Amino acid sequence: MSTNLSDDEVTTIQEPRLWRDERWTAQVIKNEDDDGWAVAMTLAGQAEPALVGPWTMGRDKKNPKPLDAAAFHTLVKTASEVLRRHEQQLHAKLHKSLKLDTASGRIQVLLDIVPDEDNPYALLSAVNDEGEQIAQVRVPASFRLSEASASAWVENEFLKP
Repeated sequence: MSTNLSDDEVTTIQEPRLWRDERWTAQVIKNEDDDGWAVAMTLAGQAEPALVGPWTMGRDKKNPKPLDAAAFHTLVKTASEVLRRHEQQLHAKLHKSLKLDTASGRIQVLLDIVPDEDNPYALLSAVNDEGEQIAQVRVPASFRLSEASASAWVENEFLKP
C-alpha cells in the first residue's frame, strides 16, 4: 500500500479492511501462508509494517472480520509495544555500561556503538561518581565490554586498548 499524502493531508479512514488515524494504518490482507487473513500495522511514514499478525475470519468463514474501533485500538497498542521493545533491544545492543570500584573511587565505564554503514565504531568512556567524564577513546565497533576489558583499560591509564 502506498500513499502520496503529505503530513498535512492525513485522512482518517474507517473501512472494513482499512483503518487509518494520524499515526497508524491497519490493513487486512490475504495471508500468503494459508487461506486465512492477516492484518498489517504500519506507522505513518514507514515503508514496512511494524506488525503483521493473523486476522479473524468473518461469519461466512471465507472473508475477514471487518475492522472496528476496538480492534484498531488493540492493534495500535500491540504494534506500539512491538516498536518500543525493538527500540529497547537496539538501545541495549548499542549502549553498554558497567561500574568498577577502583582505588580512586567508583567509575562507570560506557561503550556506545555508532552503527555507521561505512565505518562503524564505538566510544569507550569513563565517568566518575560526580558524573564527570574522565576519559574517552574511540575503539572498534567489535570491542567487547566486560569487567576484565574495562579493568584493563582503567589500569592502563585509559590508553586506547
